[in-house]
Amino acid sequence: MAEFVIRPAGWVVLAILGISLFTTPGCATSSSVSARGRGEPAAVLSGQVVRVVDGDTLVVQLASGPLRVRLYAVDAPEKSQPHGREAATALTRLVAGRQISIEPFQQDRYNRMLGIVHVGDTNVNSRLVSQGHAWAYRRYMRKADAKLCSLEDQARRAERGLWAQANGGKVVAPWDWRSKNKTRKGTAVHNYRGETTEKCIAAIGQRRQ
Repeated sequence: MAEFVIRPAGWVVLAILGISLFTTPGCATSSSVSARGRGEPAAVLSGQVVRVVDGDTLVVQLASGPLRVRLYAVDAPEKSQPHGREAATALTRLVAGRQISIEPFQQDRYNRMLGIVHVGDTNVNSRLVSQGHAWAYRRYMRKADAKLCSLEDQARRAERGLWAQANGGKVVAPWDWRSKNKTRKGTAVHNYRGETTEKCIAAIGQRRQ
């Protein structure tokens, strides 16, 4: 679940896979407003989940071939940190072997497609946050995604998933966990138990994470 950086040319992945913005095998179009917030129709990719890599990454078999998908705007605990395995299990229960639709955004530096995943009417990205299995990924969100901050706050207040008191007093965000492990200097990290929706929204797009 390494940190991602959006590439402006990310849509090149669709071209490589032979996917059109119009209806083709493994790809349907939607007349709804795109989650990208620009008002154009959203391309929707359809496929079957063949593997869950971790709490926010999966592999989908499209008609044109396999595609690794990183859930957009959410960040699940690393496997090596508390609740990491539980997060992967939660995603597995939602999507393993299922037919899903993906609203693609762009490609990250690891050649994964960033996207919003749906199983039927369920928004998987939002569901993981609301269940306490993932975070609103502040740095890589837009203001239009602020609902994720609210869902995270509700999960925290209800002590769901990673927010359960049984998990211990301090809750470390995945981005802090990765940063701490990279520096290996024992850098102090923020305890997000006292986070609020307002603080989350204020941090959207900030590079401090």
